[in-house]
Amino acid sequence: MAPFSRILFLCCLCVTISSIAPAALFSQAGASNDVPVFSPNEKPILNAVRTSSRIVVDGRIDESAWSNAAVAENFSETYPGERTQPPIGIRARLMYDDDNLYIAFQIRDDPRKVRASLCDRDEIWNDDYCGIILYTYGDATWGYFIAANPLGIQGETRLSSSSGEEVSFDLVYSSAGRITDDGYEIEMAVPFASLRFPERVVQEWRGTFWITHPRESRSTYSWASYRRNDPCELCQAGTFAGIAGVVPGSNLELLPAFVARQSSALVADENKNTRLSHDDIKGEPSLGLRYTFSSSTSAEAAVNPDYSQVESDPSQIDINTTFALYYDERRPFFQEGSDLLRTPITAVYTRSINNPLVAAKFTSRFGRTGIQYLGAYDETSPVILPFEEQSAILQNVGASTVSILRAKHSFLEDSFVGLLLADRRYEKIGSGSLAGIDGMVRFLTHYKIRAQALLSRTAEAVAPEITAGTGIDAILLDEGRHSTRFDGEKFLGHAYRFSVEREAEAWSWEWSVSETSPLFRASTGFVTQAARRQINVWNGYTFYPASGFIDRITPNLSVGRVWNTGGIIKDEWIMPELSIQMKGMTNLTLGWLTSDELFRNTQLNGIRRGSIRVNSNFSEPVRAGFFVMYGRTIARSLAVPVLGRGTEVSLWASIKPMQNVKIEPEYSFQELNHPKTNANIFRGYILRTRVSYQFTRELFLRLVVEYNDFSRSLAVEPLLTYRLNPFSIFYIGSTHGLFELPAVAPSDDMRRPWEFGQHSRQFFLKFQYLFQV
Repeated sequence: MAPFSRILFLCCLCVTISSIAPAALFSQAGASNDVPVFSPNEKPILNAVRTSSRIVVDGRIDESAWSNAAVAENFSETYPGERTQPPIGIRARLMYDDDNLYIAFQIRDDPRKVRASLCDRDEIWNDDYCGIILYTYGDATWGYFIAANPLGIQGETRLSSSSGEEVSFDLVYSSAGRITDDGYEIEMAVPFASLRFPERVVQEWRGTFWITHPRESRSTYSWASYRRNDPCELCQAGTFAGIAGVVPGSNLELLPAFVARQSSALVADENKNTRLSHDDIKGEPSLGLRYTFSSSTSAEAAVNPDYSQVESDPSQIDINTTFALYYDERRPFFQEGSDLLRTPITAVYTRSINNPLVAAKFTSRFGRTGIQYLGAYDETSPVILPFEEQSAILQNVGASTVSILRAKHSFLEDSFVGLLLADRRYEKIGSGSLAGIDGMVRFLTHYKIRAQALLSRTAEAVAPEITAGTGIDAILLDEGRHSTRFDGEKFLGHAYRFSVEREAEAWSWEWSVSETSPLFRASTGFVTQAARRQINVWNGYTFYPASGFIDRITPNLSVGRVWNTGGIIKDEWIMPELSIQMKGMTNLTLGWLTSDELFRNTQLNGIRRGSIRVNSNFSEPVRAGFFVMYGRTIARSLAVPVLGRGTEVSLWASIKPMQNVKIEPEYSFQELNHPKTNANIFRGYILRTRVSYQFTRELFLRLVVEYNDFSRSLAVEPLLTYRLNPFSIFYIGSTHGLFELPAVAPSDDMRRPWEFGQHSRQFFLKFQYLFQV
């Protein structure tokens, strides 16, 4: 194995070359003396105007009240240009009354080039869209981005310096838009009942108006100008002042729901003939409620909630992985406020609360301190057991009670410290608890330190039958002092991560160290590997060409090493990469990996593979991309691992033949061949297509079809949805599981291709309506 000092030397060499790179190669063109100098807004202030007039949100900014609203102008480009004048005309207006904050945008642009889809909410991010960013508490721990496309279709996210942008966040507000002869107009009304803000007589919120303009580049414009070399966006934001005497509207929200379903499954009779057996139709009511004590404090509860997904998770190829797969949270109850629970080490993974009979949540904000409590009684709880080279998921451990307490205090403009306490009490296998602290401090503009430390305590019950026959019951932990069996043991574990980072317009880097002890378990989280220590250094330099077909070039280098907690080197790598953002909103990434790894006591040197990824939004009707990786890859599925030659291919596209129709095919292929015989170790693909037809803003039909070549199975999922707002929804749909039929006899080659038999089926409907009392 190459000495690790060589890896560090290469990284330092990359840093040196990057820092002295001749900026003259990519210098900006100087401004002509004949052109007036554009002066962007520096931390602008806009005083909102109160109105007593009734505003109809119809996308027509023609009420007389709008002529008296506060006006925001002089927008500047943030990308690809920096603090330059946009090529389109932009005017935003702001006013409010007792119940709503009103925002309007007037965009002057070529209407033939405007990108606008008639689509479901939160699917607007490849269109033109306008929005407002609001940091209602004046710091970066809690922010909103509320937007709409030129047809008024909504999209919103929650912003946080610690966890980024939460795209699954939902908010109740009104919006409308229309394309005009010289551009488009958007009108929005955001109820104060939908926002959280301090209890003050006069509000003063930080933020800006934001425009996205996808053409040759994905251009963005802001009312408050931003310098790329300053990573603190909040520090450069504007101020919305003068909103006086507003309070949340309704104190109580009720969310009753009713779900009905009928399931069928394949069974065999006494003669071994198979048929679909149909269950009775089952119907279940549920109730969700939320009480708002103040603009900063609320409590939520859900009784017998139905959290089943109306659309399945896309299948992932897991044939060559030894660790559990991560799936995004899609359930609204757990999505709301989830940014507060995100940490570098995933100590809270709400999808581990699998089937709650009852769930409750309390959220409050006191000054610059946020607190959240999440509790649930989960009827069918999974368990993730992390080991050095694999993880195991146990699904048959029964019910559990979950309690999670999170507190987070912000200081300065973009720093915080947090505390996390989590506990899970299983009815059969004992309990798991953890406590931790984390934080981030930004200093000297470009630098920040992130850290997290966790301590876990596991108290097992005596239930060895849970792991009997699973293949993991004989695994010994911590040098043989403990076992995987549930045999009444009690033990402690720890995990930590520490990083120092530099964020800047050109030169950025990150240095991080982390460790997970052999006995660490996150009963409420997603930690799949234990007995691991890692150091990683990443370094990159970004160039911004002044002209031509390239907007941005970023060469970078990552080097790292992994040890187990016994000090044995398990893995080390060098990974250079080149990312190029081109015109036509096309991104090209080239990567190369050189690695040596010790896996199952087999030293596998000479891991070499290259990759290319292309993603393009070159036109409104068609977006497409692909990923290809080829090279030497470990065959982890074999009892004795070897270094085979592997290929991975992924293709994806979004095709919009009409404004209200979208076809989204995806294809994933993996193959690995034995290095000596060239025989297939595995080979297969997954093909998934999602087709959407939008009748109106509220009503759409969606069909998902997925074929899994590994399991020779086909899934078909039609769904009709009427969505009045994010929480008032009606679904009716079905799922159909089919398997590929075998030939009648081994010599029979006459079977028709794509001939399937059905093994499962479910019809379902769900009605849910939000009442604000």
